[in-house]
Amino acid sequence: MSNAQAEKMKLSSMDIAEEKRAQLKQLLHKLLPEAVSGDDIDIEQLKRALGDWVEPGKERFGLQWPGKAECIKSIQQPSVATLKPVRAESINFDKTENLFIEGDNLEVLKLMQKPYFGKVKMIYIDPPYNTGNDFIYPDKYSETLDTYLAYTGQIDADGRKFSTNADTDGRYHSRWLNMMYPRLYLARNLLRDDGVILISIDDKELCNLKELCNQIFGEENFIESIIWRKKSGGGQQDEYFVTEHDYIVCYSKNKDAFKLNNKTAAPKMNGYNYFDEAKGKKYKRVKLAKWGSASLREDRPTMYEYPELIGPDGKQALPKAPDGRPGRWRYGRQRVIELLKDNGIDWEKVDGEFMPYEKDYEPSEDDMAILKERSIIYDLVENGEGANELTGFFGVKDVFQNPKPSDLIAHLALLMTKPDESDIVLDFFAGSASTAHGVMRINQIDQGDRKFICVQLPEPIDPEKKEQRTAYEFCKSIKVPSTIAEISKERIRRASKQISEEISKSLDFKDSSSLDLGFKVFKLDRSNFKVWEGSTEQAGSLEKQLSLHVDHIAKASTPEDILYELLLKAGFSLTTKVEKVKMAGKEVFSIHEGALLICLEKELTQQLIDALAEANPVQVICLDEGFNGNDQLKANAVQTFKARAQAEESEIVFKTV
Repeated sequence: MSNAQAEKMKLSSMDIAEEKRAQLKQLLHKLLPEAVSGDDIDIEQLKRALGDWVEPGKERFGLQWPGKAECIKSIQQPSVATLKPVRAESINFDKTENLFIEGDNLEVLKLMQKPYFGKVKMIYIDPPYNTGNDFIYPDKYSETLDTYLAYTGQIDADGRKFSTNADTDGRYHSRWLNMMYPRLYLARNLLRDDGVILISIDDKELCNLKELCNQIFGEENFIESIIWRKKSGGGQQDEYFVTEHDYIVCYSKNKDAFKLNNKTAAPKMNGYNYFDEAKGKKYKRVKLAKWGSASLREDRPTMYEYPELIGPDGKQALPKAPDGRPGRWRYGRQRVIELLKDNGIDWEKVDGEFMPYEKDYEPSEDDMAILKERSIIYDLVENGEGANELTGFFGVKDVFQNPKPSDLIAHLALLMTKPDESDIVLDFFAGSASTAHGVMRINQIDQGDRKFICVQLPEPIDPEKKEQRTAYEFCKSIKVPSTIAEISKERIRRASKQISEEISKSLDFKDSSSLDLGFKVFKLDRSNFKVWEGSTEQAGSLEKQLSLHVDHIAKASTPEDILYELLLKAGFSLTTKVEKVKMAGKEVFSIHEGALLICLEKELTQQLIDALAEANPVQVICLDEGFNGNDQLKANAVQTFKARAQAEESEIVFKTV
């Protein structure tokens, strides 16, 4: 009998440290071979080769804080979790290439390393600003799958608590940096060479964030600290100045490869779906009523009633705020009179009443070519519109606190991505899912094929907190668990429905079937394989169990759960096309047009092995228990794949799990 053995499938996420060492050794072999000694990198020799004689302990410039060393250890610890598909909560699961992942973003980012390494074009995140009441990560720096499961109530919390990060704590800034550092480090790995990351922040952590990004992305890859004017008016509760802005810090993966789209994105934000026959121009409709902050009648009493604004029904139009209260117009009376004279007003019946809309005409290509983006976004959209969007979707106010407007992310994505290159946009602090909404919106505008990946912790909503009661009641009303992740998913569903309805009325959209308005839901969970449970000390006994062919698959795991875990750990994306095929009377999953074959049958036969080899795949994965202790059958399988590969002058990798 042959001693050939099937290769064991590695069921952990990418080992970041091992990958970096391999890349560094490969580079050193070319440039500084004297710094490589056998399989090791000779750090001292590398220093000498570079002329670096820095003494141990000598002071260096850079951001340091308590817990930084633990951050690095956390990054290097591979994940032993998985992502389980949830079809019931998804839209168009089998065809969509959009993802919503429910789970702790640190663990999820680790799981994404292998399948999404170097594939993401744009990352936008709106992380906690460290205000003192929005921090939900562990009190002590120790984040693992068990931490997450304890937090979500899936295992006994065992005393571990999550809390806010009070500014009276002596490690106030350190705890925030400990949370951000590993996530940004792992995020950088996912960016394409021409990729970019944009991070919303305010003054509390702006300086620390930039220093952190300088370390991770390199100071030379800094693009801009964009200032976004998030509100106008109000703010009288502020102590000194009325704060009207936030920042969006922007870094590239490689500044030499990064290019900003050279035409301003803002004018194309909402799409030009109407046509003015008299002027021969397309235009978009913009509500004449004010939205966002300072949108009530009492804010500007003189901008409420204009006798000239008479609708098609002969009645005078009066502005309404997004919540239905008396509102105000966006312009003064004289400007409105000018619009009326120039036929610049459209009318639309809303809830039985005619309401006026301004005609915003599409600029010409020549106009667009001379425009450049400014570092201050001051006339695009205000923060209040983010809340108004959710009010419109959910029918109640204050379901989510301070959501970012989808138009803001859409504006940034139009600058950073292309419509026809299947660019991936990632947001691992998804919140209310403004990023998912924004990506679908710009695809609607330019018929693009961008994809989104959103990650959100299922943060529980506390009905005892006044600001969370509305969200709690809303979740109860739609019969879902009371978590932020559920609000995120529901927002995507309703945005998808709204855009689909708009497309059906659009003059521009030629093929609505090409627009991806679906999303796949996955949830972070324990591995489907019991061998992953247990500490290093138990590894020997677990391997012994496997050798005795003890069932090592969790009883609750479905074939689809196992399939997607194997796809993830084999380096295939979660949206890879999967087909079920029959071979020798058994069910086999064919991935990437047969490049990978996964067989989860628990009774393997020689006929099935022959059929798998005959398909001439690049890789085959089978369950170890499928051999039922038949070592001869397993050895024959190894030889069958080897012989087939030799005959085809190719290679078939055969793995068991």
